[in-house]
Amino acid sequence: MDVTGSEEHKCDELHEVIGRIGDRWTLRVTIALRAAPLRFNQIRRAVSGISQQMLTRTLKTLERDGMVTRTVYPTVPPQVEYALTPLGQSLVAEGLRLGAWAETHLGEIDLNRATYDHGKDNGAG
Repeated sequence: MDVTGSEEHKCDELHEVIGRIGDRWTLRVTIALRAAPLRFNQIRRAVSGISQQMLTRTLKTLERDGMVTRTVYPTVPPQVEYALTPLGQSLVAEGLRLGAWAETHLGEIDLNRATYDHGKDNGAG
């Protein structure tokens, strides 16, 4: 058994999942759904700047990954509602924790950036 190949495959899979979670829209869409199921246009209004095409793509990916369920109600026209699964709820919890960490350290990060940029402007580094 090729352990190195297996580890590399696992690393690739993790990289792909983490990349999706860290994309521009995934956390924003899941956080919009954290309180209650929403219809497509409700999500679109809650996530400013997202296009209809990108929201459709994001919701399909989240549904495929098992983080969102899609329920179609037999009305005319059909109503579709999206809700988080327990897996999606756990992603939101971790995303909110990461956001709290970023908020806590934002001032320190800004200061470090300014110090670094000032050093670069003076020919240091």
